[in-house]
Amino acid sequence: MVDREREVIVTEGGDRGSGFGMLAGVILVLAVLAVLFFVFKDRILGGGGDTNIKADVKVEGPAKGGGN
Repeated sequence: MVDREREVIVTEGGDRGSGFGMLAGVILVLAVLAVLFFVFKDRILGGGGDTNIKADVKVEGPAKGGGN
């Protein structure tokens, strides 16, 4: 008789949570990218117009001569 080795392949069981873990990872990455986009969207899209503030400010000192 010839001795034959038998190979057993298990097709059930194992890690069943890997699909959820990958889905949660993708959602987390997309959420981080969305937050970064909303925080830095002005720099990403090239600004949003003129960001300089143009204001005329006049400062007057106290009037001369009216004291003691």
